[in-house]
Amino acid sequence: MMEKSFSDEMNFEAVKENYLEITENISNAMKKSGRTDKVRLMAVTKTVPPAKINYAVSLGATLLGENRVQEFLGKIDEYDKNSEIHFIGGLQNNKVKYIIDKVAMIHSVNSIKLAEEISKRAVGAGRIMDILLEVNIGLEESKSGVMPKDLPYLIDEAVKLDGIRLRGLMAIPPVDVDGSNRKYFAEMEKLFSEYKEQLNDSSNVMFDTLSMGMSKDYAEAVEFGSTIVRIGSSLFGYRK
Repeated sequence: MMEKSFSDEMNFEAVKENYLEITENISNAMKKSGRTDKVRLMAVTKTVPPAKINYAVSLGATLLGENRVQEFLGKIDEYDKNSEIHFIGGLQNNKVKYIIDKVAMIHSVNSIKLAEEISKRAVGAGRIMDILLEVNIGLEESKSGVMPKDLPYLIDEAVKLDGIRLRGLMAIPPVDVDGSNRKYFAEMEKLFSEYKEQLNDSSNVMFDTLSMGMSKDYAEAVEFGSTIVRIGSSLFGYRK
């Protein structure tokens, strides 16, 4: 795919072409893997102007992914009200209070301390916050996320908390030596399936979301069960 330049801020036609190509690729990946469920395309909005984001929403990309609290707070009032907003970036405990009433889901929960803070703020806001647990599936020291061996503990503790609902898992896998993420996607699919079966009857759980796959690997992720693919540059163009 020849991604369109991000330099032309108002190049809406390029966004439309990219959106149609991405949705077709997702559909083809689902057919290839025999899937009949739903995969959601998330438009990742980091550094993208609201007018361009709203155009993507008008095309059908109504799910938005926010990476930075400060940038998000500066843009939210300009967003199309039909959009659903998830927070997907690294989240500090002291920033939770700024977004607790503004997002529908937090993807990047990687510690019990963060889960506890979300719980406290959600209860205070009188709401239930959907969360995903971020898994460091590549065991990379430079990346955030809970190690797979520590995931059972985090799940056990998170499901005890008021004000949150565990919806599933999220990962940003490394590229393997063969240039593919398939090994890590397969490991995430296995983890997700195992916990989905185990947690079926638990309270505070609706384990239905596997968030993985970005601009360069979303089709592969769909083949391994991803239900949300997070697309930035392939939709809006390369950032400067």
